[in-house]
Amino acid sequence: MRLLLRERALIIVFFLALVAALAGGIWRYGYVQALAQLEQRGQADLRLAGDRLTRNLQRFQELAVLLADHPTLAAVHAGGDPRAARQLLLEAADKTSARNLIYVDASGRVLASAQPGIPVGLAQSIYFRRAMQGALGAHHDVTGPQNNRAYYFAAPSFGPQKRAQGALIVIIDVEAVEFEWRGGRPAVFFTDDLGDIFVSNRTEMLLWSRTDLQSEFVDLSGAVQRKRVRYVGPFEMWQIEWGPYLPKRALHLVLPLPVIGLTGEALIDVAPALRLAGLQAAIFAALSLAVGALLFLVAERRRVLAVQNAKLEQRVMERTEELRAVQSELVQAGKLSALGQMSAGISHELNQPLMAIRSFAENSTLFLQRGQTEIAAENLTRISELARRMGRIIKNLRAFARNESEAIATVDLVGIIEGALDLSAGRRREGDVALEWDAPHGPVLVRAGEVRLGQVFLNLITNACDAMDGLEQRRLSIKAERKGARVFVEVADTGPGIEAPDRIFDPFYTTKKVGASEGMGLGLSISYGLVQSFGGEIKGENRPKGGALFTLELDSAADSAAGGAAEGSAISNAGKDAP
Repeated sequence: MRLLLRERALIIVFFLALVAALAGGIWRYGYVQALAQLEQRGQADLRLAGDRLTRNLQRFQELAVLLADHPTLAAVHAGGDPRAARQLLLEAADKTSARNLIYVDASGRVLASAQPGIPVGLAQSIYFRRAMQGALGAHHDVTGPQNNRAYYFAAPSFGPQKRAQGALIVIIDVEAVEFEWRGGRPAVFFTDDLGDIFVSNRTEMLLWSRTDLQSEFVDLSGAVQRKRVRYVGPFEMWQIEWGPYLPKRALHLVLPLPVIGLTGEALIDVAPALRLAGLQAAIFAALSLAVGALLFLVAERRRVLAVQNAKLEQRVMERTEELRAVQSELVQAGKLSALGQMSAGISHELNQPLMAIRSFAENSTLFLQRGQTEIAAENLTRISELARRMGRIIKNLRAFARNESEAIATVDLVGIIEGALDLSAGRRREGDVALEWDAPHGPVLVRAGEVRLGQVFLNLITNACDAMDGLEQRRLSIKAERKGARVFVEVADTGPGIEAPDRIFDPFYTTKKVGASEGMGLGLSISYGLVQSFGGEIKGENRPKGGALFTLELDSAADSAAGGAAEGSAISNAGKDAP
C-alpha cells in the first residue's frame, strides 16, 4: 500500500513538472510572439513621432529658405528702412510660432530681428558659417539658466553677384514643438550625436546624457539612471526604475533621423505582452490540470473498481465453491431420493433372483442325492447367471449411489444408459412401460462424468414412467446417434407432454402433486446443470404425435476406430422389455 502511494505521488509530481515545463514553453513562445506584435506597433509609433518632429522642424527650414531672399530683407543692404524688415520678420514669427527670426549680413551683424534676444556668438556659430558657404545651416543647443532648448536654421541670402551677402536665421522653441504630444504613449525621446536627450514626451528624461547607446544615462543632477539590459530572442529589453510615468519593463527601439541630426528611441511597455503570455500559459496549465485531474479521477475510479472487482471475483469464487458443494449435496440428495423411490423395485429385482437361487439350490441338492447330475448342473448354471445379474444390479446401484468427484473423462454412453435401465427396471415393470432400445455394437464414447450422466438418464427415465402412469399406452423409446463431433440422445415417452417447455428446467417447477412421496421439481434442474457441466446441452419439447421428447447433446470422445464403427448408427428399433 505504501509503495502504491509512493508511485502515485511520483506520477503526480512528474505530471505537474511536465505541465509546468510545457506551460513555461508556451509562455516563452507567446511572449516572443506578443513582443513581435509590440515591436511592430512600437516601430510604427516611433516612426510617427519622428515624422512629426521632422515635419515640425522642416516647416521652419522652409520658412528660412523662402524668406531669406525676400525683397524687403534685400533692401536693407541698400540702405532701406530696417523697420519694414523687422515688421516682416515679426509677422512671420507670429504666424509660425518661431521664437525669433534674425537677418544678418555676411559679417554676422544683425540687420533686423523679430525679437530683441540675439544668440551670443552668432557670427562664430556653426549654422551661420554654413549659411555663409551658400548652404543651409542647422544646429541645436541649450542656453540660459532655464536650459532653454532651441533649434536653428540659417538660410543664405544671395546678392547680385550670386554670393551670400547675409543670412536669415530662424530660432525654433523645441518645447513648443513637443508640447502637443507630451505624455503620450509610448515613451519617446530623441538624442543628438553627443548622446543628450534633446526632445522627449517625458519631461523627466530631458537633457539626460550618455556617451553611447550602451552607456547608462546621467540626469541633470549627475545621478546615474541605471538599467538592466537583456535579450528575449531578437528583442532588447530594459528593466528600469525611472519614475511612475515610465514602464519598469520596456522594449527598447531605435530609429535614426539623419534629416534633423537626431536619433529616435522608444520604450514600449511589455506588461500587455506579459499578461497575454501569462494568460495563454495559465489557460494551458488550467486545461492540462483539469484533464490530468479527470484522468486521475478516472484512473482512481478504475483502480477502485479493479479492487472491488478483485474482491467481487474472490467472493464469486467463494460462492461458486459453496454452490458447487451445495450442488454436489443436492445431486447426492437427488440420487438418494431416486433410490428411495425405486427401493421397492430394486428390492423386487434382488429378491426375485434370491428366491430363484434358493429354489434352484434346494432342487440341485435333491437331484444330486438322486444321482441326476446333469439336471443339478443346469440348476447350478442358472444360479450362476442369477448371481451375475444380482451382481450387475448391485454394481450399478453402488456406482449410482456414490458421490462422484472425478473430473470429466471419456465414458461409454451405451453402458451408462443400460445401467440406468437396470436401476429403473422395477419402476418400468411396476408401471407396465414398454421399452424401445437396441444397444449398438461396440461402445459410444462421450466426454462426461459417469455417475452424473447416469443420474441424468435415470431421472429422465423415471420422469417418463411417472408421466405415463394410468395411461393406456405406455412406451419409452431411447435413440442415440453421432453427428460429426457430437452425440445426440433422444428420450421420448407417450405421456401427456410438457405443459410449459420454456420452464421445464426451472428449479422447483413440477407438474406432480405436492406430497411426501412426490418430487420437489429439482430433478430436471439438476440434470440441466449436470449436462452443462459436461459442455453439453439438453432441451425438452413436445412430440407432434403426443408425449415428451428430451434431447441430450454431448461431445464425442471416440477415436477413429470406434468412431468408424459407430458413425451414423441409430438405435430406434422396437425391442423387448428389459428384465
